[in-house]
Amino acid sequence: MYKLYYASTSPYVRKVMVVAHVLGLIEQIEKLDSAAHPIQRDERIARFNPLAKVPALQTLDGVSLYDSRVICEYLNASVDGALFPAKGPERWTSLVRQALGDGLLDAALLARYEATARPPEKHWSAWVEAQLGKINAVLSEIETQAAHWRSEPDDIGLITIGCGLGYLDFRFAEFDWRSEYPATAKWFAEFEQHPAMLATRPVA
Repeated sequence: MYKLYYASTSPYVRKVMVVAHVLGLIEQIEKLDSAAHPIQRDERIARFNPLAKVPALQTLDGVSLYDSRVICEYLNASVDGALFPAKGPERWTSLVRQALGDGLLDAALLARYEATARPPEKHWSAWVEAQLGKINAVLSEIETQAAHWRSEPDDIGLITIGCGLGYLDFRFAEFDWRSEYPATAKWFAEFEQHPAMLATRPVA
């Protein structure tokens, strides 16, 4: 069994779990309890990842892997999957989409941490606005492409972006991004119905 430090609310963990579902590896993953936090270090996770961040995976031969990008590529390579194109323009397109999705997640998490991890008297509204600006910039870029995307999670870039949009719905329900980005909304409406996405929806 693979051993994975897991949190159902983490969009980066969700990314790994979607990949595992798509590749048929989900039954080989043992989920380990964790309490990842930007301030309060969980030493259990540090056994696999000195940064004490999830996801952190131990492979079948005892090698520790982190972060989601490394874990996802490892799982894909372990079964000769096609989620990471091997070469050519398709590979760079896929990796750039992954970077775009990870950037969306980074900004969303930083905005959430400002509201939940810092004392109320130290909240910085300008910081949150800056992160929301990055989120909108990412959504604007996605909007220019989404009409041409497949609705299947068969590419690491699309999986990452799908997990990013799902995280906005989960943690920023008041943010009505669909009205401003209709092509993105239409694509995601189909994408999120895939069994791998449905099985990995975050639970508070």
